[in-house]
Amino acid sequence: MKEDIIQAIQKQKENPNLKYRLKERTEEFTNILFHTLFDSETSVSKNLDVLETLFEELVEIACWKPEKPCKKLWKFYLKKLPEILEKLNKDAKAFVENDPAANSIEEIYLSYPGFYAIVIYRLSHELYKFGMPLVPRLMSEYAHRFTGADINPGAQIGESFFLDHATGTVIGETTIIKDNVKIYQGVTLGALSVARNLRNIKRHPTVENNVVIYANATILGGKTTIGANSVIGGNTWITSSIAPNSIVSNTNQVKIKTADNV
Repeated sequence: MKEDIIQAIQKQKENPNLKYRLKERTEEFTNILFHTLFDSETSVSKNLDVLETLFEELVEIACWKPEKPCKKLWKFYLKKLPEILEKLNKDAKAFVENDPAANSIEEIYLSYPGFYAIVIYRLSHELYKFGMPLVPRLMSEYAHRFTGADINPGAQIGESFFLDHATGTVIGETTIIKDNVKIYQGVTLGALSVARNLRNIKRHPTVENNVVIYANATILGGKTTIGANSVIGGNTWITSSIAPNSIVSNTNQVKIKTADNV
């Protein structure tokens, strides 16, 4: 009977490339990479050697299609790391400048989930651009687990990005966010439709420079653009473009209790 069960299970294991070791190694790679870039007590030179070895293992597990070789990606990725770190330091400064609760730059790096989500996004985005299968997505999901922010590695995000609180934020694959944008918790930059045939079409919004989007706003559609210098209020629902310098908000109605309406 046991042999029959084993054969039945083996028969249903149809995907030869589904190796959970890839997920575990990606998480290890992500952690070491984070420490290499930010921890003052971590040796950059030693860790880069460790990262290269881990990366080679990821390549062996993930790049199973001969027509998409990725053995040479490490050298290209390594060259990008100083540029990525420069962008992340600008992001951290944006947190200090925009959050009155921030007591120090160290607090941003050590404890802010929004900053951590941005770090992993920027690190995974470069691998996404190289076309490395699965690893960028696994990196973003690792950050999602800890921060509550779901940022697809395919999104294009400019400099000095401020993501406050992070929890519940969703930024879709074809989203474009330009410079000096501030986004608060619960914001969705999503698609109007999730049909499979839209895979290679821009499905998510564009957010221009210096926009502020407050908590739980939902902005949908690949043709939707939020114009520069606009302020999008909390709990708004937007499916068409907004002109630059706009203020968008829900209309609130306040009533005073009386004996008639209690």
